[in-house]
Amino acid sequence: MGRAARGPRRLRPEHGDPGATSREPRAGSGSGWRPSLSAVDGQPPRLDATDLALVRLLQRDARQTNKDLAEAVGIAQSTCLERVRALRAQGVIKGWHADIDLDAIGRPLRAIVSVRVRPKTTASVRAFQQEMLAAPEVLAVWTVTGADDFLVEVATRDVAHLRDFVLDHVTARNEVVDARTSLVYDQVRVWETAAGEGLTPAGSAPDARQAPPGTKRRSPP
Repeated sequence: MGRAARGPRRLRPEHGDPGATSREPRAGSGSGWRPSLSAVDGQPPRLDATDLALVRLLQRDARQTNKDLAEAVGIAQSTCLERVRALRAQGVIKGWHADIDLDAIGRPLRAIVSVRVRPKTTASVRAFQQEMLAAPEVLAVWTVTGADDFLVEVATRDVAHLRDFVLDHVTARNEVVDARTSLVYDQVRVWETAAGEGLTPAGSAPDARQAPPGTKRRSPP
């Protein structure tokens, strides 16, 4: 049996971290709770029902206060703070980010560029990924199976800007043998990602998919 990893590291409060403004004391020996997150033999950390509820609530609004989070899942504020810190330390929560309206920053035109490269080697794949990520127009790069090798999501000012991006950053590369561009009319996005099968434990915490009183659900861009 593999060794259990060390407990979660203590983190400094970050901007947007629900624990950043909390003055609750750390959960001590009398709190009745110990961090449930542990990685064994390289497996993902184990999440209990309360962890999953917190993850769902934070996906909806990462700026909720520690007090609101604790009330929503029915635990003490000190325990809630420790759990959120543990989720962050173990990499379940990767960061806190602002969702930006692309229209408001002058990049209303979105597109998906499907790309094939030859030869498809580790070096060529990594070089293409880095080139795309360095371009300010790029929102995301997926390396995929099937007829295409990459899907590149971009946001530009207008059609001329999109054309210039494709010609200068995509088709100009020697390894690119085919590129097709599809304009995005609209996007419907899922804001809450449920845990995979087998991660949801027996029993239940308060259903975080039901917004707590006073919580406003964000609308998609």
